[in-house]
Amino acid sequence: MNKQDFKLIVFSLSERIYPMVARLLGGNQNVEDAIQEIMLKLWEKRNQVAKHPNIKGLVFLTARNHCLDILRKKKLELEDSTNHLKVLKSSNNQTDLEWHELNTIIQEILKKLPEQQKEVFVMRDLDGYEFKEIAAALAIKIEHVRVLISRARKFIGVSLEKKYHYERGKY
Repeated sequence: MNKQDFKLIVFSLSERIYPMVARLLGGNQNVEDAIQEIMLKLWEKRNQVAKHPNIKGLVFLTARNHCLDILRKKKLELEDSTNHLKVLKSSNNQTDLEWHELNTIIQEILKKLPEQQKEVFVMRDLDGYEFKEIAAALAIKIEHVRVLISRARKFIGVSLEKKYHYERGKY
């Protein structure tokens, strides 16, 4: 694999791995450094990368594993993925308060999800990854990704329903 092929095929994916790396490591400086290190690793193994049947999957898997290695080495706490849920601004303070409350409730629900379901939910619904990309990054089958996202969404929906019915006095 020459320099031009590497730029077109591998390096162009650096923007796609950015949300995952940012979620795992947090902080822009850490993210940019990590992406550079990931690209260097892949460049050093460019001959093996060129022969790989799923280059996109390899890039996502390498990025995820690199981030996990960094976290293990530095023993940093994994930044809670739920920080992506932001309070929406509006002209109505009542609406802002309601959105803030809803975000807080969802964050609490996400903490109760099994780690793999939470990771798949965040990658799909917050980061916007496709099923194929999630499967490659987590080294699982696409069908398993679909099952995990379905279970996570169902759990979140049921939990929200219980919370709101409880507050209305129906439980």
